[in-house]
Formats: sequence, C-alpha cells, structure tokens
Amino acid sequence: MIKKINLVLLMLLILIPGSVFAYSDYVIASGDNIGIKLNTNGVLIIGTYDIGGVNPANLAGLKTGDIITSVNDKSVYSVEDISQIISSDRDGSIKIGYIRNDTPSSTILFLKNNKTGLYLKDTVSGIGTLTFIDPNTKIFGALGHEIIDSSNGKVIEISAGTIFKSSITSITPSRGGTPGEKNAMLNSSEVLGTIDKNTNKGVFGNYQYTIDNKQLYKVAQLEDINLGPAKIKTVINNREVNEYSINILKVTTTSDNTKNILFEITDKDLLAKTGGIVQGMSGSPIIQNDYIIGAVTHVVVEDPKKGYGILITNMLEEAER
Repeated sequence: MIKKINLVLLMLLILIPGSVFAYSDYVIASGDNIGIKLNTNGVLIIGTYDIGGVNPANLAGLKTGDIITSVNDKSVYSVEDISQIISSDRDGSIKIGYIRNDTPSSTILFLKNNKTGLYLKDTVSGIGTLTFIDPNTKIFGALGHEIIDSSNGKVIEISAGTIFKSSITSITPSRGGTPGEKNAMLNSSEVLGTIDKNTNKGVFGNYQYTIDNKQLYKVAQLEDINLGPAKIKTVINNREVNEYSINILKVTTTSDNTKNILFEITDKDLLAKTGGIVQGMSGSPIIQNDYIIGAVTHVVVEDPKKGYGILITNMLEEAER
C-alpha cells in the first residue's frame, strides 16, 4: 500500500540445496518513513490526447500501460530521449517499439503538429515504510508488496530506483470503506539507498546511509510467532518512529507467500490519530517478543483497524534471490 542480485559465478560445480539463504539471524527493524522513486524500464504511456480532433496514439494502436522501449530503432529510457528524437524528425512519422502484456511489438505513429498525443512518464514516486536493513550485507527491504502501475494493475518493471528521507506532515484518517493516508514532504536529495528489485514481496536494494548503533531484532521463523499482543513500528509525525500495540489474530502460509499475518490495531493513540491502518504504513515492521516477525502490507478496507502482513522470512528470502 503506497500513497498514491543476478550474480554470475565462475566456479567449479558444487551441489547445494536450492533453498539455502544467507540472510542474517539479526536485522535492524527500521520503521522509518521513506520516499521512493522508481525509474521505469522504458517510458510508460499513462494516457493519450487529441490534437485538432485527431488522436495520433490511438490511430497507431498504442494504449495506456504500454511501455515504449525504442523510437526509430533507438533505445529510449526517458521522456527526454523521446523528445530529442522527435525534435530532429523530418518525416512526420516515427517508429515506436513497445511492450504490452510482456510482448514486444512496434507501430508507426504519425505526428500531428510535431506532437505524439501521448502522456508519458519515466519515473514513479511515492512514500512507504522501511522494514529492515541487514547490517552485514546492507540489503534493505521496504513495503512488503509490489508497486504497481495504476493504469493496468501490473508490477512496474524498473531499471533502477532510490529511497530517500521524507517527513510526515499530517494524517488523513481511515474510515470504514475509505483508507486514509500519510501526507509527507519528500527530500529526494537525502538518498538512503538504491533500489534494484520491485516484487510482490517488496522493494529491495542496497542501503548506503549511516546505520549507527541501531537495535537488532532476531529474525522470527514461523514457529516463533504467537497469536496475541505485538507491536508495529511506524511514523505518524515528522520522522519520529514509535511503537504501537496490535493483536495478531491469525498466522498462516499462502501460495504466494504474502498476506501471512492477520492483525488488528489495539493502540488507542494510533486509532485516535489514524483511524487504523493508512496508506504509507506499508512496510512497517511487526515486532513480537524482541523478534521481527513481518511487515504491514494491506488494510481491510471495510474495517481499517484490521490489516495483513507478510512474514519477515519471505521478505528476506526475496531480497537475496
């Protein structure tokens, strides 16, 4: 919920179990509010428009959600790349290579007044919560779920990205049927780390900022987790991380290894300020008996006091794939 390493090894063949992971037994449970910026793998079409009663994009068969990868057989990575090619075009038409539903294709788009009729973007930004930092590898995980393209509901393929500092300025509370949200001021110049993966278990990358002597929490296995009292770490004012009481109602495994923990917020102070779970809390670490057991991922819209979380082991394993 967000508001709005292939390692090639040249070595002798050694047979090892495929499920062995090397994450640390103890990690930092953060709870910091972060800004997130993703650079899309190509240029995303987010809409089209008419020019003099003509829609060049529609005539070319292009749709919202398509990812443009080349123009006139030249690879493009940004809106600026496309603008430069169009500005030097003299034919009044351009060849566009694009991807739709994971399938590459191409088309000819006829410009109208040297315009494409396309609304484009090459970055996606928002806020969320930093879940963990592995102090040994400096790998971090946040959100606990994917960032999707709102135009087609699919996971955004990225070329790179960053996390950076942000401050919560206010909260729009959740109400039954309407999730609230954290409102934040972003500071993209204070980069905390780089993102290399956006998956259904979170965004992951390398933490580059000072870690200091932050408390370490033991990584919980499934058998370490109990029903009953626990806490979440999150920010609802400025950059101040606090712990808030919750009650774990159910713990299970799922086919996609997400939505493993059902919980409800019991902290009266948090409920008074947020009405329950709000957008921007995704990634808030869940703590029980000095273990980090998971991260907040979803709100139950009809009852925003309740929500779901992902097991921390699922995030850590995903981070190392």
